[in-house]
Amino acid sequence: MKLLLIVVTSLSLGMIISCKKSPVVKPAPVPPIAPVTPPTTVTPTEPVIANTIGFFLNDWTAKTYVAPAYTVATPPAESSSATVTINVANIITKIPQAIYGNNANSWMTQIVTEAPLMAYLTNYHSHIIRFPGGSISDIYFWNKPANTAPSDAPANRVDENGNTVPGNYWFGKISDSWTISLDNYYNMLTQTGNQGMITVNYGYARYGTSTNPAAAAAHLAADWVRYDNGRTKYWEVGNENFGTWEAGYRINTANNADGQPQLLNGKIYGEHFKIFADSMRKAAIENGKPIYISAVLMEKAPASYIPSNLQTWNADVMSKAGNTPDYYSVHSYFTPYRQNSDPATILNSVIPEETTIMNYVKGSVTAVAGTSQKPVALSEWNIFAEGSAQQTSYINGIHGLMVMGEALKNKFGMAARWDLANAWNGGNDMGLFNIGDEPGVSKWNARASYYYMYYFQKTAGDRLVESSVMGNTAVKSYASTYSSGEAAVTLVNTSSSLQTVTVSFQNFIPGGRYYWYILKGGTDNGLFSKNVLVNEFGSSIGSGGPANYQTLNAWSSVVSAGVKISLPAFGVANLMFDK
Repeated sequence: MKLLLIVVTSLSLGMIISCKKSPVVKPAPVPPIAPVTPPTTVTPTEPVIANTIGFFLNDWTAKTYVAPAYTVATPPAESSSATVTINVANIITKIPQAIYGNNANSWMTQIVTEAPLMAYLTNYHSHIIRFPGGSISDIYFWNKPANTAPSDAPANRVDENGNTVPGNYWFGKISDSWTISLDNYYNMLTQTGNQGMITVNYGYARYGTSTNPAAAAAHLAADWVRYDNGRTKYWEVGNENFGTWEAGYRINTANNADGQPQLLNGKIYGEHFKIFADSMRKAAIENGKPIYISAVLMEKAPASYIPSNLQTWNADVMSKAGNTPDYYSVHSYFTPYRQNSDPATILNSVIPEETTIMNYVKGSVTAVAGTSQKPVALSEWNIFAEGSAQQTSYINGIHGLMVMGEALKNKFGMAARWDLANAWNGGNDMGLFNIGDEPGVSKWNARASYYYMYYFQKTAGDRLVESSVMGNTAVKSYASTYSSGEAAVTLVNTSSSLQTVTVSFQNFIPGGRYYWYILKGGTDNGLFSKNVLVNEFGSSIGSGGPANYQTLNAWSSVVSAGVKISLPAFGVANLMFDK
């Protein structure tokens, strides 16, 4: 036992000795760990307010981000066809609330009596609702009961061809259920939390038979300012007065007492504008509440077929009105007049048209010595396309979203869609809501366009920031930030095939999650579905969108996996990002 023990011990010692004699391999020195450098960011610099926006930002308010309720979703696995990069440090403009505007009109009931309509108008906060409605403005007598035109408004007028036609005047003190009184227009604004833009009757300055019709019309407008008593900040003198179709464009000179020409031109309008502005401003001073007054301009260079007296409308207006206008009003219906345009024609009309409008207005100003740039309001917009129910389709909703987005990029101060309600006419209806004549659809049902406008405003922040698209020209982007620090972007697929988009950031570190809503058309009516699906929820009545649009869950995923989104054919995604 002792010997065995010794042997074992010896072996044990030998092993120990042997280990001690083995060469020792020293580990390589470990380099020091470099500190992790967080992504660099640049503090955004607030841009100077563009003179084409101006006072439309006076009521700007900071917007606080609220993350929506959500359902977890899986981002697409396929490769991206486009990359959108959002640079939050490059602020293009603060977002004027007036960019979300709408137009009311005088033939869509008393409005305040229509609970579903009032709910929609409250939920989608237009901020601006223009009145009394297009060409009606130039035959509208705000302070008169039905069928009681002033004595110097002739029973008959002349149309653009010189034919005698009835006056067909409209009135503000009216209680019929099919039309709206001026007081109920004000009531509607109060109840829905919106404010007005009023277009006064300029046509009366032309067809009026008093010794000084321009003064009479200006006095009528000034009395409206007094009655308004500061409720309305934005006013327009006339509607599309350069149009041959407009009341007052052609007058019966035998009824005119102050030597006006038969056909209107920009110099006459410019001279009259100063008379209106002077009277209206004096009334506003009496109220102690300032107002802003616009002159009507053409939105682009007139075509060769436009009469010679109108070819230099903008320059003529400015040569006489000078710097008297506070802002300029323009209109656009984007697509070729009454053509059966396809989706590509409709969607591709937005960017070049709005760029052309702004450049033309700016050029008109600089071409006339002594005038300075004023804010620009796109106070009517829609599409002329018809024949396949384009106007009531989801394609028109995408178009409308792009109009607002491009209006921001081009720095318009205000934009207002035409209009809240109109007439079905086989789907050739610019109304945002069904006035009650769309077959099989409940009265005041919201059309697809409403949902595109609603989600665009719901998800946008309060500052438009730079975003660029690489890899696919069919994808458009409108990015924004919140004063509370978060970011958002609306992506539009203007093509007929699915696009997968990756979103990246500069000068912004997104937080834990991102959220999105996908809007796409239905399967009815070929290329021009009347329906919109929001995260796969749609209308239960075959027209419009989901009834639960206000409470519908967003889809959401974690930012750590990367931000990627699938845009269906002619699809829209409204995304929001935590900070």
